[in-house]
Amino acid sequence: MELQQFPSSHEISVAIPAQEKPNKPLRIRHKSVQFEDPFTSEDDPRLICINDPRRTNDKYEFTGNEIRTSKYTVITFLPKNLFIQFHRLAYLYFLAIAALNQLPPLAVFGRTVSLFPLLFVLFVTAIKDGYEDWRRHRSDRKENNREALVMQSGEFRTKKWKSICAGEVVKIHSDEMIPCDIVLLGTSDPNGIAYIQTMNLDGESNLKTRYARQETTSMACEEGTFSGLIKCEQPNRNIYEFTATMEFNGQRIPLGQSNIILRGCQLKNTDWVIGVVVYAGQETKAMMNSTASPSKRSKLESYMNRETLWLSVFLFVMCAVVATGMGLWLKSHMHQLDTLPYYRRKFFTRGRDNGKDYKFYDIPMEIFFSFLSSVIIFQIMIPISLYITMELVRLGQSYFMIEDRRMYDSSSDSRFQCRSLNINEDLGQIRYVFSDKTGTLTENKMEFQRASVYGKDYGNPLNVISHSLCQTNTQEALGGQRSKLKSEMNVDPELVALLHRDLVEDERIAAHEFFLTLAACNTVIPMTSRCSSPGSANEVHEVEAIDYQGESPDEQALVTAASAYGYTLVERTTGHIVIDVNGEKIRLDVLGLHEFDSVRKRMSVVIRFPNNSVKVLVKGADSSMLSILDIKSDSRFVNSLAAKIRHATENHLSNYSSQGLRTLVIASRDLNDAQFREWQEKYEEASTSITERSAKLRQAAALVECNLNLLGATAIEDKLQDGVPEAIEALRQAGMKVWVLTGDKQETAISIGLSCRLLTQSMNQIIINGTSEDECRRLLIDAKAKYGIKSADSRNGIMKLKTSSACEFLNIPKSRTRTSLIPDNGPQNLNYAGAATDISEFCGEKGLGLIDNSLALIIDGNSLVYILEKDLESELFDLATSCAVVLCCRVAPLQKAGIVDLIKSGTNDMTLAIGDGANDVSMIQMADVGVGISGQEGRQAVMASDFAMGQFRFLKRLLLVHGHWNYQRVGYLVLYNFYRNAVFVLMLFWYILYTAFSATSALTDWSSVFYSVIYTSVPTIVVGILDKDLGHKTLLHYPKLYEAGHRQESYNMKLFWITMLDTLWQSLVLFYVPFFIYRNSSVDIWSMGSLWTIAVVVLVNAHLAMDIQRWVLITHVAVWGSILITFMCMVIIDSIPLFPNFWTIYNLATTITYWLSILLITILALLPRFLYKVIHQIYWPSDIQIAREAEILRKLPKQLGLTPDDDVS
Repeated sequence: MELQQFPSSHEISVAIPAQEKPNKPLRIRHKSVQFEDPFTSEDDPRLICINDPRRTNDKYEFTGNEIRTSKYTVITFLPKNLFIQFHRLAYLYFLAIAALNQLPPLAVFGRTVSLFPLLFVLFVTAIKDGYEDWRRHRSDRKENNREALVMQSGEFRTKKWKSICAGEVVKIHSDEMIPCDIVLLGTSDPNGIAYIQTMNLDGESNLKTRYARQETTSMACEEGTFSGLIKCEQPNRNIYEFTATMEFNGQRIPLGQSNIILRGCQLKNTDWVIGVVVYAGQETKAMMNSTASPSKRSKLESYMNRETLWLSVFLFVMCAVVATGMGLWLKSHMHQLDTLPYYRRKFFTRGRDNGKDYKFYDIPMEIFFSFLSSVIIFQIMIPISLYITMELVRLGQSYFMIEDRRMYDSSSDSRFQCRSLNINEDLGQIRYVFSDKTGTLTENKMEFQRASVYGKDYGNPLNVISHSLCQTNTQEALGGQRSKLKSEMNVDPELVALLHRDLVEDERIAAHEFFLTLAACNTVIPMTSRCSSPGSANEVHEVEAIDYQGESPDEQALVTAASAYGYTLVERTTGHIVIDVNGEKIRLDVLGLHEFDSVRKRMSVVIRFPNNSVKVLVKGADSSMLSILDIKSDSRFVNSLAAKIRHATENHLSNYSSQGLRTLVIASRDLNDAQFREWQEKYEEASTSITERSAKLRQAAALVECNLNLLGATAIEDKLQDGVPEAIEALRQAGMKVWVLTGDKQETAISIGLSCRLLTQSMNQIIINGTSEDECRRLLIDAKAKYGIKSADSRNGIMKLKTSSACEFLNIPKSRTRTSLIPDNGPQNLNYAGAATDISEFCGEKGLGLIDNSLALIIDGNSLVYILEKDLESELFDLATSCAVVLCCRVAPLQKAGIVDLIKSGTNDMTLAIGDGANDVSMIQMADVGVGISGQEGRQAVMASDFAMGQFRFLKRLLLVHGHWNYQRVGYLVLYNFYRNAVFVLMLFWYILYTAFSATSALTDWSSVFYSVIYTSVPTIVVGILDKDLGHKTLLHYPKLYEAGHRQESYNMKLFWITMLDTLWQSLVLFYVPFFIYRNSSVDIWSMGSLWTIAVVVLVNAHLAMDIQRWVLITHVAVWGSILITFMCMVIIDSIPLFPNFWTIYNLATTITYWLSILLITILALLPRFLYKVIHQIYWPSDIQIAREAEILRKLPKQLGLTPDDDVS
């Protein structure tokens, strides 16, 4: 029988060589999402001599168990930290500026003063880094100095963790942490079972089981006689696999993942375990996986670097103008150089310097020095303070996101987490949302609902009754069973009746094997406890309550269902299981277990029954199971019973999937002696193999996983989380495209898509299910031709979708008025951007990149294998980006990352991936923004994410509210910082033009330094954290307001140039108003400098105040307090006799002209900006401005259910 071929994750991730695809760019996956195969034949196995650490370590020099997560030591902190900080080019720029200022010809500022801004930033960052590393040192010391029992001189003695080494035998007691990666030799359980919790490793809270081999339990009983040799793989990062063998008493014993406990796990429900250390310290799997998530940089910050480059050009031009002007001025005044105060060649003084040569370097060198001096004076044109300001603002924003009680999940007691502080503003520009289904859109709490047994459907909601009632009615038939499940479920009485017939009919035998498979083919461990249960006649009985612990919620649901129907798993060891079948306990020997993997997509167990018959029980996905059934069930044998059962089961599977249920196919097969011996030989050889064990085990499984007898199918329900439909609908209204990437079958995904409002019945569904490259190509081309989707012209064959955003936003009616956007008849008619009824009027019907809201693309993982690895990506890209909805079914983890990468490399749009399991990690790390859900599948996704939350519905608030706020704040913050520094520099530039291009300054050194560090920094930070253009209820009620981020309304190149023009005007006013007022007075240069210092601080703070949209007490304190602090600092500086500006402000501040000058500067400088804002908001209002006006005028309280005093922020 030919087995169905399904590509492994390794096959999926294979890249096409560059020479085969010269026109196609290779996309590089992050290494953390690909597990390199550690089992190559070239690797020498690691040899561990049990209880002989000296022999083990002397020969191989393995690492000790001391760990170190800190970056620095006392000696290396300063050089290493400075090296890391100077990776920022801006820091190198300011270091060069400070170095130039130390040269005598270029000493514009005081040498100490020039170093202050850079030293301040470096000092603050170093303090932060030092504190974080001190905490790591403290954690490392605490970890390394823990104690454990280690076999020494024939008995267990305490030893510090950092002193443990490979080969030593350790003993761990209940609730203790595991100090190293150890192979189990024995446990307190007679069957060698140990229960562990891996919360610290992968975040999963459910208990997992590990086993000591039966052959080694004798060592644990006879303490001090530990011996043997372990051959294991070299240290690697894969926490889900372990390949080794043990040579003990002449036997070669295979060891696998179930025989090793990793460092960081905690022993639970087990008195003690004894094991031998195989990996220690930095070589443990936990430490090798402790690398951080890939660093991400926000899109806005990359744009900021582009504008910084323009500012560098401006800086160069200004310096060139000053240097050229100086050269021309010197040349025209050559004959006066002996008498000019700045450039005379000789000193004219009565002192000892009289007649000496002045330091004049000739015109070419003076021009060069003038250029460098100008760079020093204009240095803050490149805002060094912006970097630390953005970090502080993002930190404040993160605090308020974390403290948002509306994103707290009480069911899991988890609140919002900000795990990355670099990309807060990206949350306001998301265009594509890639979501997992199970555990992300659904609860991942599985409930057994339906079963197809022997071609008959059971579990109809009209027929089911409570399991507790059924248990009471069948108590006698169950032989007085005294056990119950902790979780109750409903059962079908008809199926219960079938299971209590005699084992003679084929249907009864099939039902018997069906539930035996559910109870036996798994890795679930039964946990029993005693409790009381009410009986008849008010009697109370002592019964055993069984709670099943398993790594998969699906397995737990199936075992629970089997128990509800009378097939209760009561005991599991490495060699046998015990199942209570209607009161009769049956012991079944487990001869071999082939666990589920992504290649086979099924699981099987080989069982020996008490009558010595051997069966293989198999369960798996229908895509992998139906192809390996007995040939008699094939459609060619139409009249055979097996074919009829198969046909009925397939119909049931389709019906279950259409209802959104998760399905599995159940089958079995009898093995004769020859078949069993062939399999056993192959299985034992594969189990003891050091290299390629997984592949060899798959080959062994193929010997028995064929010619199976179909028993039936199961259907499990995974309910949607609360608020998912509403959240998805809001995200789509906000202009985002939600794609679902799931491992479920196609029908299940479609059903879930309908129930969560992702799909609608009116949508045209494009289904791509190809089995070859040619078929996939044909299906894609036919779909594009049918719906008129045009290919894009792209250099690399992948379209850069830049016009879709424009087309979506061009549908704003030109004739709209402000009042038309806020109707009185309810919020549902609010016409924001994108409200035109005939979009073809603006974009053309089915224009390039236009999204057709009637199309939904549904594609399976098998097709993606051919598409992503062949030259079909451009075809898929054209089709997918033209559809409103995309569902990818049966996809592997790396295929999820491939889909995200396809959109990232083909568009400039921001992507967000959200998931809850380990299979979502690659997708989360690939996206621009990764969000993890704290769900049932552990915390792997959370640990790899940028943000984490408890429920999918919180994504709506995260993006529409906090994302919008953060983008608006940071966008304005960057532009304001550019303006604030540029207006100061341009003021100095105009002054230099009037001082013979002499590169002198009217401001004191400290005023120049304090300007961006103290005088104007605090208001910027406060506004960046607290300012809100709209209240959260308005943003949630009208999701289309989020599209302002798509249009880049808060930060774009146009705004930058408008800001620079406004800056130019304000700098001219700032310089020339005092210049003309005081030009005929006796006011000196330092007095003018004091006036300009106060005036520029007042001006930039008034500019900021004009743009603040939400005033609170701390905002008033920051803005007006900043002006007050500046004035106080000026008073203090002008009171120091050593400074040349001594007492100047005292003379100026007593005159009315001084204050009128500041007032006139502020009014004239801000007047054009004020008029522009007024005219623009009256005649060309944005959606944000319209909604804000409605909010201010209280047109929305009645619609939003607010009272006039209700805080909408």
